[in-house]
Amino acid sequence: MAAGDGKSSFAKTMKAVLWSFFGVRKRRDLEADAAQLNPLHVIAAALLAVAIFIGVLIAVVHVVTR
Repeated sequence: MAAGDGKSSFAKTMKAVLWSFFGVRKRRDLEADAAQLNPLHVIAAALLAVAIFIGVLIAVVHVVTR
């Protein structure tokens, strides 16, 4: 994947996934993402974001219940 071939980087994919967690994506951004993002990157970014989210929740519960 070349830098200028229109494909999105993993960082751009991660940004799109994180914004989607909040549900604040605009329709035109969603359509652009659907056309440009690599589906494997989306899956990997979503799994990474979920793992981080669960880790933060576990850490918060651990600190609160001490």
